[in-house]
Amino acid sequence: MDTEIKRKLALSYRIIAKFSMDDLTYTHLSARSSSGESFYIFPFGSLFSEVTPDSLLEVSLDGKVLQGREDQYNRTGYVIHCNLYRARQDINAIFHLHTIAGVAVSVMKFGLLPLSQFALHFYNLVSYHDYDSLALDHVQHGQKMVRDLDSNKVMILRNHGTITAGATIEEAMFYTRHLEKACRVQVEALRAGYENLIIPDAAICQQAVKDLLTFEKNLGYRDFAALTRGLLKNYEFS
Repeated sequence: MDTEIKRKLALSYRIIAKFSMDDLTYTHLSARSSSGESFYIFPFGSLFSEVTPDSLLEVSLDGKVLQGREDQYNRTGYVIHCNLYRARQDINAIFHLHTIAGVAVSVMKFGLLPLSQFALHFYNLVSYHDYDSLALDHVQHGQKMVRDLDSNKVMILRNHGTITAGATIEEAMFYTRHLEKACRVQVEALRAGYENLIIPDAAICQQAVKDLLTFEKNLGYRDFAALTRGLLKNYEFS
C-alpha cells in the first residue's frame, strides 16, 4: 500500500549513513503515510545502515504503534514528528540529525550565515529552537517546536542539531544535504575569523534564494534519483 514511501524512506536512512551523517542509533527520519494519519520511522536501536522497508515502524498521530514492535518505539521521535505532522499538512517527511557541523552551527549566536551558495538556499528561511532537554513532553517540547518552526521547513535546534522537512522525502533530503554542506563551510570559514568573512549583500541573498528554490520543478527529485542510482545501485532490500 505504502510500498514506495517505505522504500524511499529506507533508502534515505541508507544515504544518510553512507555520508556519515547518522549518530549511531540516535536521531530519526520519518515519512507520513498515504492515509495522512500515521507516519513511518525506524525501529529504535537500529543503525541507519540496517534499515529496510520491512523494518520500519508505523506510528499513528496519537502514538499507537500500528506496525512493528512496541519496545522499538522512540518517545522523543514521536513527540517531534507527530506534533509537526499534525500542525503542518504541507509536510510529509521530517529528518532530524545531530551532525558535528550542524551541532557546531547550532551553538553559534549568529546562527547560519549566508556564506555559501549552499547556505543561500535557506536565506531568511531558517527557524531556531532553544534547547530545553530531551523532547519528551508534547506541550513543553512538541508544541514549542511547532511554534518555532512556523511556516519554514528548516530549523536549527540550539545546542542539539537540525530538523529539515519537505512536502516529499526527496525535498527533505535536498534540504538536509545542502544544510549539512552549508554548516561545514561555515565551520571551516570561521577559522579565518568572522571579521575576514565575505557576506553578500541582502539584495543578492534574496535573489539567490529565489533562484535556487525555483531552479527546477520537483525539488530534490533529480538528486535523490542520482543518490539512489550512484550509491545503492547494487543494493536490494531483503
